[in-house]
Amino acid sequence: MDIRTRLLDAAARVYGETGYRGATTRRIAQEAGVSEITLFRQFGSKESLILEALTQVGRAAQPMLPDDPVDPHAELMQWCRQRFEILNGLRSLLRKVMGEVEEHPEIIECAKTSPHHPALLLERYVRRLQERGLASSDTPPKLAAALLIGAIFTEAMVRDMIPEIYPYSVDEAIEAYVRLFLRAIGATSTADQAAAR
Repeated sequence: MDIRTRLLDAAARVYGETGYRGATTRRIAQEAGVSEITLFRQFGSKESLILEALTQVGRAAQPMLPDDPVDPHAELMQWCRQRFEILNGLRSLLRKVMGEVEEHPEIIECAKTSPHHPALLLERYVRRLQERGLASSDTPPKLAAALLIGAIFTEAMVRDMIPEIYPYSVDEAIEAYVRLFLRAIGATSTADQAAAR
């Protein structure tokens, strides 16, 4: 792994543990196994390093949805499970970002730069379902995407903090969210089709 990548990974990890103030250039450099001078030569400033590290996290491999939907229930179940796993793994970092966005509003821009932003992917997927007659054309795709994205995000971010309001498993929750989402957009899930038979 090259020096730049090691620094970006260390910056994201340390930021997730300690937040902006605690993510000192000295600690990040130590975590990456380089000198502070090397850090500054590579990035110029702590702010540049943190912003690039967060941008890299936002651009990391995202689960994709198919261009030609065939089985919305199965496709969305797989996508939502993968999305949950990513968010759950990043929850400490995401909580720090949310807690510091007022003091450091520039960090929120990092999340918006990815062409594979989950909300955009899901919005396009809903449009493709509509184009193929697999979902109602009455449903605004952007609002529908926000509905499911919000449910999965909340599940990943809050489940461990308030376990008493999540008495069901993650798989049960995702199944319910997908079925409700499909009903909301006027699509029938394969599970609903099977139950109707």
